[in-house]
This record gives sequence, structure tokens and C-alpha cells, in this order.
Amino acid sequence: MSSSDLALSVRGAGKAYTIVHNATDHVTMAEVVLERLKHPLRRADREKFWAVRNIEFDLHHGEVLGLVGRNGAGKSTLLKLLGRITAPTEGEIKLWGRVGSLLEVGTGFHPELTGRENVFLNGSILGMTTKEIRAQFDAIVDFAGVAKFLDTPVKRYSSGMYVRLAFAVAAHLETEILLVDEVLSVGDADFQKKCLGKMRDVATTGRTVILVSHQMDNVRALCDRVLLLDHGGVEFIGNVREGVNRYLERPTIQTTAADPALRPGSGEMRITNAWVDCDNSAAEEPKVIRFTIERRSELAERCFIAVTINDSEGRAIAHCDSNMVGAWFTPGDGSVDGEFKLTSPWLQPGDYSVDLFLCNAGVLDAFERALSFTVRPGYPYRGGASDALVQRDLVVPDFDVRAIPGSIARASSEIVMRAPDSPEAS
Repeated sequence: MSSSDLALSVRGAGKAYTIVHNATDHVTMAEVVLERLKHPLRRADREKFWAVRNIEFDLHHGEVLGLVGRNGAGKSTLLKLLGRITAPTEGEIKLWGRVGSLLEVGTGFHPELTGRENVFLNGSILGMTTKEIRAQFDAIVDFAGVAKFLDTPVKRYSSGMYVRLAFAVAAHLETEILLVDEVLSVGDADFQKKCLGKMRDVATTGRTVILVSHQMDNVRALCDRVLLLDHGGVEFIGNVREGVNRYLERPTIQTTAADPALRPGSGEMRITNAWVDCDNSAAEEPKVIRFTIERRSELAERCFIAVTINDSEGRAIAHCDSNMVGAWFTPGDGSVDGEFKLTSPWLQPGDYSVDLFLCNAGVLDAFERALSFTVRPGYPYRGGASDALVQRDLVVPDFDVRAIPGSIARASSEIVMRAPDSPEAS
């Protein structure tokens, strides 16, 4: 097979990071110098951590590859290697064509600049020429739906407007290879449909796409093959159905084990702890999700949290932003605890996972598959219900039904049923 048939080729690629253990925290340079004078021979323990290793695969022009795996499997690291954001520690990656990346929404946006100025700035960072940006400008603005606020600084944009504009710029890149991380979970349902439509358009024009997603419906609909990562290595690459089934059959993460420093997002605030108070609950019982937010930079003063509930197939059942009800969190110089309490909809018996996102103008922390819980068998209806009646639905509705007094009597007096051969019927 000639290189002209390939969009990219990965051979033995790996990326290692150095993790420092038992290091003493210092605030000032004087403390660093004093510590070195007191203990000149002390050295912190260092460990080499391989985020991904021994990655090998080829991707043809016009092919759409779904990149799936649990939190911390190495998906984002692999995309950064393919996008030349970071260099591999070992192995080689060959690319035939220009690469565009949408890895973290809003990367390269300047809060003090207007939407118009950020389109040109972000487009340049992503590899577009000024001529290309001007040619695509109207389409970008129309797709994002922010024409009215185009000359407003983006620091005054809502999170939804910010996401829409960032995705619109990246989606209109005229590149041969497009890398897309799952950054659309903070968008509303209509915008997600619009983005999926754009992704289908991109795929049908012969461009090569690598899509990271936990939404298996999207993977099934858009992808030609699936690459499943586990602990930094390739566990499977091939047929979409088999890859999705392997991913769904893997045990669900029960605790917040992922390192916050390795998650997507700007990192100015991070979710440092999260747990559920609803495991093995009944369908009608409230679903309570508790969390701790830690402030790690003076650049961010407050944030809101978004929660997505996914079923065992990876489909998003419900999405809630705390800013919808005016709830923002201000950790100050430390941390703040909070909780989400969902009383509806009632969930079908089965296993569920929870995605957590911290946002302000952009995404601060994206903790996918942070938690899981189980809704135990049984339905909360007084008259009883069989699986066959309700299993086909994603949720179990809370409803009431009654007869309106007098309405049945009036209806029966107005409609008289007669046999066809009756004299009155002729």
C-alpha cells in the first residue's frame, strides 16, 4: 500500500511523563534555597509514567475512526501526539495532510478580545490562513449563532456561546485530518445535533476524522472503525460493533481514581473528589451526586458545574448545568463542597455513569465517567408493571391519569353504534 492511500501511520508510538513523589512544597525561592542547604543530598523520588505506549495503526484518507476507552486510558494524550501538540517519547507518527484539532474548546481564545477578533486569532492558531478565515467567516458566525454579539468581548459570553463559537471555528477548518475530542457535552441538545450534522458533512467530503467519544450512538453513526485503548495500549482496533461491545462490557469505574492533572480542561479549577449517595437505589428515589471543587489558579474566581447522566449504552439521559438555576461556586483560596440532587426523571433499572464538567467562560475540568451507580430492579407503580411494558423506554415516567366526571356519559349519549342491517342505519 502506498503512502498516498494513507492519511496517517503510527508505529510504536509512546509518551512518558515524569511523576515526582515525596517532593516538599515551597512557596518562595528562599524556602527552596534553605531546604537545599539543610538537605543537600535529598532528592525527590521520580517515576516514569507511560500515558500511551506501543501504539500502532494506519488510517486511510476519508476514514472516520472512533477512539474509545475509559477515563485515563490515554485518548487525549494520543490525540495530542497526532496533532503534534506534544512529541512522542518513542516511536514515529507519519502524517499525509494538514491536521486540525478540537481538543479543548476555546483553547487560544482571549477573554478581552471580541468574538470577531477571536475567530481570526483562534483560526490562525489552528492553522488557517487569513484568506481562509475570511472565506469561512460568514459560515462560522452563522453556525455559531452569535452574530448579534460578534463585537462583544468573549469574557461576557455565556458558556454555551463560547462553546458554539469555538467549535464553529474548528469545524470549518479546511484540513485533510480532523481530530475531535469529546468537548460538546456542555452544549445544548440542538447544538449537539448541529455539530453531529457537521461531523457527518466533514466525513462525507473525504476528510479523515478521529473522534473521541463516550456516546456510543455517535460512534456507531459516524465511525468506520473503532480503536479501544486500555491503560495506554491498544486493546482492539476493527469493526465498530465489536469495538463498542468490548468497551461497554468493561467494568465501570466506581471511584474518582483519575488524576485531575491529566484530565482535559484549563485546570484553573479541578474536581478533586466525587461520590454518589444513590447506588443501588430505587427508580423513584432521588439521585444525589456530591463533589469537591478546588481552586488552582487566581485566573478563575468562580465556576458552575454540569452533570450528565449516561445509560449503559453511553447515551446521555439527562444533562443539568448549575447555572440554569443560578448556582455558581466560589472556592476562594481553598475548596468548596457541593451536591446535585435529581428527583426526576425516574430511571430504568440498570447501570449508569456520571460525567462532571466545571465551566465558566470555557471548560475548566472535564471528568468523564467520574462515577457510576445502579438502579435496582422494580417499578414504582401501584398497579404493577412488567418489563415488556416499560423496558423499551430510556426513563420511567412519573404520571397521573384520571377520568373527568361527566365526560364519558356525554360521549356515550352522542355516539350510538348500530348494526349495518338495522332499519335506522339505512
